[in-house]
Amino acid sequence: MEIRNKATSIDLFSLKTRQMRAFHMSWFAFFLCFFAWFGIAPLMAVVREELSLTKEQIGNTIIASVAITILARLFIGWLCDRIGPRLCYTILLVFASIPVMSIGLATSYESFMLFRLGIGVIGASFVITQYHTSVMFAPNCVGTANATSAGWGNLGGGVTQMVMPLVFAGFIALGFTDAMSWRLSMVSAGAVCMLTGVAYFFFTTDLPDGNFAELREKGEHVSVAKGKGSFLLAAKDYRVWALFFIYASCFGIELTINNIAAIYYMDYFDLGLKTAGLVAGLFGLMNIFARTTGGFISDKFVEKSGLKGRVRWLFIALFIEGIALLFFSQMRVLALAIPAMIVFSLFVQMSEGATYSVVPFINKRALGSVSGIVGAGGNMGAVAAGFLFRYESITYPQALLILGGLVTAFSFFTFLVRFSPADEKLAAEELAQAHEKRRAERKVRRPWPELVPGLQHLRPMDALRMYLGIALMVKGIYFIMNMAELEGRLGSDFGEVQTLISWGVVFAHVVGGASLALGFVTRVSAGVNAAVLFGAVIITVIGTGGAGGLFGNVDFQFTSFVFVTLVLLAWRGAGPLSLDYLFRTENDSNLTPA
Repeated sequence: MEIRNKATSIDLFSLKTRQMRAFHMSWFAFFLCFFAWFGIAPLMAVVREELSLTKEQIGNTIIASVAITILARLFIGWLCDRIGPRLCYTILLVFASIPVMSIGLATSYESFMLFRLGIGVIGASFVITQYHTSVMFAPNCVGTANATSAGWGNLGGGVTQMVMPLVFAGFIALGFTDAMSWRLSMVSAGAVCMLTGVAYFFFTTDLPDGNFAELREKGEHVSVAKGKGSFLLAAKDYRVWALFFIYASCFGIELTINNIAAIYYMDYFDLGLKTAGLVAGLFGLMNIFARTTGGFISDKFVEKSGLKGRVRWLFIALFIEGIALLFFSQMRVLALAIPAMIVFSLFVQMSEGATYSVVPFINKRALGSVSGIVGAGGNMGAVAAGFLFRYESITYPQALLILGGLVTAFSFFTFLVRFSPADEKLAAEELAQAHEKRRAERKVRRPWPELVPGLQHLRPMDALRMYLGIALMVKGIYFIMNMAELEGRLGSDFGEVQTLISWGVVFAHVVGGASLALGFVTRVSAGVNAAVLFGAVIITVIGTGGAGGLFGNVDFQFTSFVFVTLVLLAWRGAGPLSLDYLFRTENDSNLTPA
């Protein structure tokens, strides 16, 4: 039976509807799962020393952390079709939090690997997140909803790279040993996951009209394929397996980078534990907008070219990802490696968003199973990649180079994902119905914006915004390479807070700068960076002994200019040449002028 009352828009700042509560709870739950899943990765240097782990053993633990997720995702997709996403998430979060906390009991390589294997089950949360948003949102915005919920969830992989070293340092400051501190850090992550599982049960419903059990009693809903045979239905479709390998080439790569990035920067660029975690965290932090962008662009391609348009965009994103990874693998200078990694990260995550913008249209009678199989492909890719990083004879740069070539080759698997004329017609009808419903809700008529606005839309402030965003990213990379200088400006009286503030400055510059350059959440990005720049102005005033010496201080004058520009952008927002503009008009897309 068709699911009714799907949302035709995404109101990010609302929790009033069941659709938006499911959206926010699903991405936040996935965020915490990702945080706990890779929480040990930035602390591996400490664990390696304590447990005397070899490179091969570390590689084995990396494989273990993602291998079990393959089976878990296959099972959880089938289970979603049976009992619904609400119960699935509650059960997963509560029980998977146990091995997250229990890894603190590891005292040897064998026990450590066993617990990492158990923790990998929590990665199945991705399938539930995608299932839940797929049944809550209409075709005109489901790609954006899926990509955003997954992207913000994946953000946990980046945040954990930055936060876990600080949590570790916090326990050290409280007087615990290194061995006890990393264990307590993981206990903290697991406890939060368990509490979130309980909250998920009370704050969400399976479908817009209620829960599976209640609707079945009323005869208003029968689970797709009645939960029986749905897995076989999905497994018989060759397109599902093409997407399996495609997702292995993007999400599998992201999992691999999350596992090795911190230790890669420590070993090949001689960075310390905290700085390496910060740089590695930037890879995952691009999820704030990159995966959303991938799904959003897919939703726009479908307006122009139907379902084949979604597939066409998927090929473009995945192919560029492979090329970007090839370049990143050859970077030997930190100043070049970081921007190369950021570009690579953007297309990794846009490819993921593009993939799951296609998934809901493969087979609606087995949505959970399709999501599970494709999601398992991501972990299969991570397992296969893990073998490259466990051999002593293959260096990390060599392994990355090989992966870049494979990703580029697998991008051509997108040509296997085709839709029949009947599928295209049905999708077009559903899209038209979603737009009609949205017109009735909004009662406004606006011109449909171009997918890629031309230069005629470029305004002076937009040009300044894009330049400023790129400049802030460059400045952030400079700060990473000169963290001692940045921390020195703050003085030495803040302790660990000094490090936290420094990382916040880097985060605002790099991620906020990228957001400004793309025109994504422009007001928020500009406001955050304006606050950071205001602090810099205050520090400059204090450093010059008052206002008397400011007029001859070029650094102060430039900082003040950038600050004023950011305030104007926070006030005005972005113009037509921005993602914000496209998002604002997305809900009224395909409407004719009044």
